[in-house]
Amino acid sequence: MQLLIASTSTVHGSPYLHYIEQAAKDHFSNSKKILFIPFARAGGLTWETYSAKAALVFNEWGFNLRGAESFNSPIEALRWADGVFTGGGNTFLLLKTIYEQQWFEPLNDAVRNGLPYMGTSAGSNLCSISIGTTNDMPIVWPPSLQAMSWVPFNINPHYLDPLPDSTHMGETREERIGEFHQFNTQPVIGLREGSYLQVKDNEIELKGAHTARLFRAGEPAIELEPGLLNF
Repeated sequence: MQLLIASTSTVHGSPYLHYIEQAAKDHFSNSKKILFIPFARAGGLTWETYSAKAALVFNEWGFNLRGAESFNSPIEALRWADGVFTGGGNTFLLLKTIYEQQWFEPLNDAVRNGLPYMGTSAGSNLCSISIGTTNDMPIVWPPSLQAMSWVPFNINPHYLDPLPDSTHMGETREERIGEFHQFNTQPVIGLREGSYLQVKDNEIELKGAHTARLFRAGEPAIELEPGLLNF
């Protein structure tokens, strides 16, 4: 598989997708036709508006991007595409739509057979074993929380470290992931904004501006330095 799994689409002070431009261009270097999956929507955007936002960037980069909503079926869309990008938004809404509009199996088959895939935020959660470590509210309920299992762990995008001087009394991200591990066994990678995972065949590499945080059930969390990961 060929996966580009980014924590976010936008880092503070930078335009949409700007920080990951070169990585995306390299990832899709043999692709010209990019299928955009807008089903997570973002900020109340329609699918068409969200696809147009992504197309502005990808077209500037030299790609031809079309939204999934412009095709009659998943099979038609995936036959057209030689790359897929799934944007951020609400992960529960994304997965619900993927299941209900019959995208799950054809998308899974296409990516497992080598179709390059890029995800940001909710689109990255789709790569996980489940969406149980998303930060999103369950505004809708998918038929299952099971995701694609393209990687052997769950992802927590936008991972935040506790602020030493914060007066916030709610749970930290680390505490919430600990709660997840009371009932689930899969590892979780806390992926900080500005960092991403590159998957090529059986190798998983952490890239970008930060270390990542690895959580395993019953074990202390550890920091992952950029480089190849051992899973």
